Amino acid sequence: MTNQTGGRKTALFNSCHMKKYVIAILTMILFLSACSAAPSPEPEPADWWQEAVFYEIFVRSFYDSDCDGIGDFKGITQNLDYLETLGVNALWLMPIHPATNYHGYDVTDYMAVHPDFGTVEDFKELVDQAHQRGIRVIIDLVINHTSVEHPWFRDAVANPNSPYRDWYLWSETYPGYNGPMGTAWHSSETGYYYGVFWSGMPDLNQANPEVTAMTEEISRFWLNEIGVDGFRIDAAKHLIEEGEHQENTESTHAWFREYHRFYKGENPYAYTVGEVFGAGAFFAKTYTGDQFDQVFNFDLAYGFINSALNGSKQAAASAINFTLKDLPDGNYATFLTNHDQNRVIEVLGGDMNKARVAASLLLTAPGTPYIYYGEEIGMRGKKPDEDIRRPMQWTDGPNAGFSCPDGTPWRPPYDDHTEVNVAAQQGVGGSLLSHYQTLIGLRKAH
Repeated sequence: MTNQTGGRKTALFNSCHMKKYVIAILTMILFLSACSAAPSPEPEPADWWQEAVFYEIFVRSFYDSDCDGIGDFKGITQNLDYLETLGVNALWLMPIHPATNYHGYDVTDYMAVHPDFGTVEDFKELVDQAHQRGIRVIIDLVINHTSVEHPWFRDAVANPNSPYRDWYLWSETYPGYNGPMGTAWHSSETGYYYGVFWSGMPDLNQANPEVTAMTEEISRFWLNEIGVDGFRIDAAKHLIEEGEHQENTESTHAWFREYHRFYKGENPYAYTVGEVFGAGAFFAKTYTGDQFDQVFNFDLAYGFINSALNGSKQAAASAINFTLKDLPDGNYATFLTNHDQNRVIEVLGGDMNKARVAASLLLTAPGTPYIYYGEEIGMRGKKPDEDIRRPMQWTDGPNAGFSCPDGTPWRPPYDDHTEVNVAAQQGVGGSLLSHYQTLIGLRKAH
């Protein structure tokens, strides 16, 4: 009995031992097979912007690579390391096309880049280098108006029979009503033309199929031939007027629905964010989904700033509650201030601690955050517009490290660049820059 029992125990042990051995071998085989097999690439998310942190750049002021006093594409490419270290994974470049004025919002050629910024090849190199780092690039698309110096308008204003005459809005006599910002009809030798912002930027007639076809051709070029990842659509709510009804018209919504179908057909991963100035979630909702992928939420920006300024949660909490009522999925763009507003640190009275609070609200709230260049180091800037778009402050040296020491920047940096600059804050615990890096890292991790 003893021998038989012992034999059964031995057999049982050997059986169990063999099973464990076989399982271990099979596990090892599967492990080695997995190691030797090429990993399956993660599919690109169709809504990649949901996990993006954008950085808004005024190219003219970011970094001057050739000492002419003007920022350029190569300057951005040379500083991709900084942007990667900051943690952003998407860039929005303000207008890059040839234009009449420094700001670029009065375009004279949609199929070219401003010669001050470099060449098309320089821009493509920037896009390629950014993509290699997992950083996407969108550009401003200004389709509401052109410059008066655009060849289309120059021909249209010179000749009432011009093929481009109906590319703009005309009246033989003064129509007798203003635009939402004051005078919108401007006189010329051949009639009155409509320009909602000012006489130097006549509105395009996007109700004309020829203009729409050209807009699609322009978009196709930048998406397919150049490789940008999408567009920030300027002045979206002003696109198509219906007489005296000049903002957020049904014709505007209908046009953007068709444009949405167009650009998704060209590239399903392409992204648009609409500038519907002043919009909160209620108006953003009317554009989001079938017209734009996202719309900027101005109400949230005001809430973040006011709470940081006053030390009370009420403004931010109220703005977030109202936002999530209309857009509970968090699908909208957030920011603190942008290129049209006084900089964050100015609004907050120069208080770096309040700037930390504002950054914390922005980067921990729902939505896709946009950071205006220099905001992360506390750059100053009050209107006029040129002064909220001054050169980036990289160092405490001459010209703030933006341009060569003996160069002449297009606009001088602020005197406080000797203390407020990237070099002084990079790698310094407790700095505003470090705070932004930490928050962006946490956001990306969660």
